[in-house]
Amino acid sequence: MSVIDDIRDFNRFYTRKLRLLDRHMPASSFPLPEARVLYELATAGEQTAADIGRRLDMDKAHLSRIVARLKAGRLVESRTDPAHARRDLLSLSAAGRHAFAELEAGTNAQLDILLSPLGEGDRSQLVGAMQEIKKLLDVTERAPQPVVLRKPRPGDLGWVIHRQAELYHQEYDWDWTYEGLVATILGDFVANFDPVREDAWIAELDGRIVGSIFLMKSDDASVGKLRLLYVDPSARGHGLGKRLVRTCIERARDLGYASLTLWTNDILTAARKIYQAEGFELAAENRHRSFGKDLVGQTWTLDL
Repeated sequence: MSVIDDIRDFNRFYTRKLRLLDRHMPASSFPLPEARVLYELATAGEQTAADIGRRLDMDKAHLSRIVARLKAGRLVESRTDPAHARRDLLSLSAAGRHAFAELEAGTNAQLDILLSPLGEGDRSQLVGAMQEIKKLLDVTERAPQPVVLRKPRPGDLGWVIHRQAELYHQEYDWDWTYEGLVATILGDFVANFDPVREDAWIAELDGRIVGSIFLMKSDDASVGKLRLLYVDPSARGHGLGKRLVRTCIERARDLGYASLTLWTNDILTAARKIYQAEGFELAAENRHRSFGKDLVGQTWTLDL
């Protein structure tokens, strides 16, 4: 399925689950458009019809008919704006506030039933996924946020293993043995972590992990290893890879390493360009069969 097909399939599922296509809202006599207007007036207070239209992105004529029906039902009342004599301010009447309270109770009861099979962990995952959708699609509202480099937290390394394996399969068709390699590297890193000689960074953007890099020790106390540089496709083009590599280099210098080494494959051209720009020099190459592919491995070194 294409991305558009997936989105449309999700929309059909979501509207069916929330019964958004029913003639009336659950446990209510209000159609969805009227319920949305009541909600705006109940939560945002007194405002003009134009304000409501902008908030709901609703057609002016359609909104005018909805307001007229709510006024006829004595749920909405209006008064002249003291600051603008030709503009009316709308608000809920006492009957409108009562109707909204019943609408809210019915909606909450419906959602309680929908969520009842889910445990606390599943509910958190659901809310997180919804927040992620809002962040990704609300691009016109979202101000650019800086990428933050932080230390790993529980769960991060599992994410790194999963995301790198998934991405390299998508982009290079590597098989699951690469996931095994990354899991082994990070398992050893955690089991034998030496804070005097090692470090790690997770790049986070607006609450999402978008990159990582690790400084690891080697058998030679004077040589450090730069390992598992990763930049998520959504964060590419903003210099994050260079920033991660430079952070690792500076930390290696601070820890007293004389040189830094890394191993990569020649098809990872974007990463290789970063290494070259930061002064790494190609020290060795070897052909090998790994991850279901014939590859050319490369060792790069940097004198510190």
